[in-house]
Amino acid sequence: MGIAMKSGKISESILKRSVLKQIHTKRNEVLVGAGIGEDCAILALQEEEVITLTVDPITATTIDCGTYAVYAATNDIAATGAEPIGIMLSIILPEDTYESELKELMQSIEQVCASLQIQIIGGHTEVARAVNRPLITVTGVGKAKKDAYATTKGALAGQDIVISKWVGLEGTAIIAKEKEQELRKKYPAHLIDTAKECSTLLSIIPEAATAVRSGVRTMHDVTEGGVFGALWEIAESSGVGLEIDLQKLPIKQETIELCEFVDINPYQMISSGSLLMVTDHGYDLVKALEKQNINASVIGKITNSNDRVVINEDERRFLEPPKSDDIYKLYE
Repeated sequence: MGIAMKSGKISESILKRSVLKQIHTKRNEVLVGAGIGEDCAILALQEEEVITLTVDPITATTIDCGTYAVYAATNDIAATGAEPIGIMLSIILPEDTYESELKELMQSIEQVCASLQIQIIGGHTEVARAVNRPLITVTGVGKAKKDAYATTKGALAGQDIVISKWVGLEGTAIIAKEKEQELRKKYPAHLIDTAKECSTLLSIIPEAATAVRSGVRTMHDVTEGGVFGALWEIAESSGVGLEIDLQKLPIKQETIELCEFVDINPYQMISSGSLLMVTDHGYDLVKALEKQNINASVIGKITNSNDRVVINEDERRFLEPPKSDDIYKLYE
């Protein structure tokens, strides 16, 4: 593996061969991107476009942390109805990290960026004794038409609430990879392998684009805090209530099994891969998404009260403000 990198900002030679040379995907909007001495990226947008920005750190897991970080940022951008353009990376590595590990991390990040057609446009990399595991922070950059972006607020009473794919996809992949050896003692190999493959379903860019074309202007991607947390945030931001049918929330059997094994609530677990959309015509939106081979379900309605309720047959549960994500129970 060679010699571990020294503390501080990585050397120019390491930056060139293990960071910059791993960046291959380019976008026309980027006039100045990642390079030696370039502290800022410069983008060119059309007059009728707006720019969207977000920032996300990954702290819950070290396995595939770069991949999760890219999805977190680009999903935030897509949930505004924008097209992701690129990301800026802050990579803080613990002492005794080898250059080969940095290079492998950059290759995994570039692989995701290539699949999403976005460019790594800048960032910073250093080794620091302040961390004991990699800390990846991604700033996402996107563009949208001035009259066609979406926000978390704006939901109105009577509108349908639609969710894409299945809840708990990201958490399921994390559990499967973090607890693989223990899980294989109880569950068949195909269940664990299928759970790990949930990490290939984490982008919500396709469904967000379809939703915007369908006129949706209220969206929120499901991340830390799970679907219950995301639902609360839509209601709180919009000043409305909601009623959700728990049995209509789509969830994979692998998620149920793994969450039961580690005693985690799948509805309060990090869930990149799912997008909440609020619309007047929920079933029409579901059909439009299904035409794009995207699973989607109408799970409830916005109400004009302040109650945020989840109904499970005869039981009614009131949602609470989001707390610490259940996924952190893995590391207690």
